[in-house]
Amino acid sequence: MTVCVVLASLVPILWETGVGSDVMKPIAAPIVGGMITSTIHVLILVPIFFALMKESALRRGALQKSHDISADLGGISDEHVQQICSTSSD
Repeated sequence: MTVCVVLASLVPILWETGVGSDVMKPIAAPIVGGMITSTIHVLILVPIFFALMKESALRRGALQKSHDISADLGGISDEHVQQICSTSSD
């Protein structure tokens, strides 16, 4: 949302042709480019790198797949988890 607001405020500066636009365009252009590339980086590249690193760690044996959901939830039984999940979906 912040990126959209910044881009919405800077795009008119890039389209401007009036007095002072020759000073403002070189300032606004790198900011717009940086906002776009940082958004792509955060939303696309970071999750991809995380998934690749996690997959690599799983192959090396540095991580173990967790099949026991009660261990992740502090010892809550599977029956209790199923009861919670079924009541929350109603």
